[in-house]
Parts: sequence; C-alpha cells; structure tokens
Amino acid sequence: MNMKFHPIDFETWDRRQYFYYFTEMLPTGFNLSVEIDITETYNKMKELGKKFFPAYLYLSAKLISEQQEFRIVKTDDQFGYYEVLHPSYACFHDDDKTLSNMWTDYSPDFETFYQHYMDDKAQYSGNHGILAKPEMPPPNSFMVGMLPWTQFTSYSPVPYGKGDYYFPILQAGRFFGKEGRKKMPFSITVHHAVVDGYHVNLFLEKFQNSMNQPELWMKRGSS
Repeated sequence: MNMKFHPIDFETWDRRQYFYYFTEMLPTGFNLSVEIDITETYNKMKELGKKFFPAYLYLSAKLISEQQEFRIVKTDDQFGYYEVLHPSYACFHDDDKTLSNMWTDYSPDFETFYQHYMDDKAQYSGNHGILAKPEMPPPNSFMVGMLPWTQFTSYSPVPYGKGDYYFPILQAGRFFGKEGRKKMPFSITVHHAVVDGYHVNLFLEKFQNSMNQPELWMKRGSS
C-alpha cells in the first residue's frame, strides 16, 4: 500500500497565508454539485461485465492523485502531502439497511484496483458494524460515496470546522436519463484552506473528460 508522505516547508509554502486565514480566522469549506455525463464509462463497464461503482472510485482516486492540493495533511505537527489517497466508502447491507465502512488499496492500474475492490467486497461486505474491514482506513484515505436512491441537485455534508482534515469529500447520486444520455449527480466538498474554486473546476473538467474516454484510463499500466 502506498502511504508515502512528502513534507512541505510551511514557511515557504505559497498558500501559507490562505491556509492560516481559512483555518484560524474564518474556517471555511465549500461544496459544489454538478451533473456528470457517465454514458461512455457506464456503457463500457456494462459491455465488459464490470461494475460501475469501482470505476467511479478508481477515477476519483486517480484524479486526486494528480492534484497535490487535495492531498494536504497535517500530522503530529508535520505538514505535507501524501502521494496518493485511498478511497474509503460505505457498504450497504440489504438485510438490516445499515452501513459499514470499507476501503480499498488504490493502484494507478485500473485492472489491479478493480481486482482489489472485488476481493474486498467478496471478503468483507457481509460484515456488519461500523467497520466491515477489520483494519481502520489508512490515514491517507478520503471519503467517497454514492446515494443510489436519491437524484439530488445539491448535497451539503457538515461544514468543515477548525481541525486537521483537509481531504475532499465526494458523493454521487442516483443516475438519470437526460437528452438520451446517462447522468449522475455529483458533489465535491473541499476545505478552502487548501483548495480554491479553480482547483475544483480543474478536477471536475478532468472527471468529465475521463468519463467520456474510458479507453484512455482502462489501458493496463495507465497512470
């Protein structure tokens, strides 16, 4: 599992003033909800007999790994960023309608990640309680989920408070048809101390482009 940490010199960091302002003076996070066209990736997964959800997890983690600002962390007074973040998500139990936390080791290779997900699902998805997997999620994990029952136009998690969690929170909703295409509500919540609107827009553009061209990231060894 990749848990590599890269230190940052806070005193020379280009976001030092913004970080101080949005954590100490005005702790702020913000949320954006958009429609993502998932037609090409959804159809490709269906054609291959694969599940869409792990593809969604993979793309989320892959694109986060390409933007350092989403991976900023402060641990034990050490400031820096992780090389990658691993997806932490909910496993729904049909029998009692409860949720359990799961996480999957991220790999830049889609087929490897997909197998990691399928292995985790086969081994742990039947476990009830807060943690389906006996191990706690790694410190470099981010929250990503899907509400398959709800087609939302806005999603607002509890706002960021004063603390040391700066990773993004991603949430998808129930798919729906629009103008002959398959759409997915998608929400991203970020901490303003490390991320601005520009960075979120860049992520959303790359997310949509990746959904439009699954053949580019499905190739073995792609990064």
